[in-house]
Amino acid sequence: MELNLIITGVGGQGNVLASQVLGQAAVQKGLRVTIGETFGLSQRGGPVLSHVRLSDSRLKGPIIPPNGAHIMVGLEPLEPVRILKEFGNEKTIFIVNSRPIHPLNVIAGEAAYPEEAWLKETLQSFGSRLFWLDGTELAISLGGAIMLNMIMLGALTAIDHFPVSTSDIKQVVRDIFPASKVDLNDQALDMGRSLITASIQSDGKGP
Repeated sequence: MELNLIITGVGGQGNVLASQVLGQAAVQKGLRVTIGETFGLSQRGGPVLSHVRLSDSRLKGPIIPPNGAHIMVGLEPLEPVRILKEFGNEKTIFIVNSRPIHPLNVIAGEAAYPEEAWLKETLQSFGSRLFWLDGTELAISLGGAIMLNMIMLGALTAIDHFPVSTSDIKQVVRDIFPASKVDLNDQALDMGRSLITASIQSDGKGP
């Protein structure tokens, strides 16, 4: 088993925490895990890219090879589009949060943020499957957008044959979070998983 996963978003979305939680859950299952991260002005809302490489046989290099991503998780919808040509391929599965975070040049009026329809069409035409999720809305219902990273991890565990389960991640949550935060994170993981299962049921396609 070998799986190359990219989690991409912008600074402040909990991208790095998500990759570390997932990596620890995978290690506890006996998998070999390599995580590499790149940052682009992350403290000012720049892109943050986490490469998570899972294997049951040997450690991999920290950066996924060109066009080698099996799954991309986008905490923000433009970020996976930015890296499509570098890491995506026709079999890539995309799990993308629909709520945009405008980069500085858009806020300054120097550029326009792409239309949602174009973002969706681009991702759908490039890979094998797109799950377009309203994750931020659910995160806010739990108390804040910072819960988005756990919602997206929960969604990831619903993908067919993904080697880490929601229960595996919940165990790591209990290991690293204070007791007062465990229930909310559990709810976020369950909500994320239900988003994918509901999408699969509604369109009749496999994960």
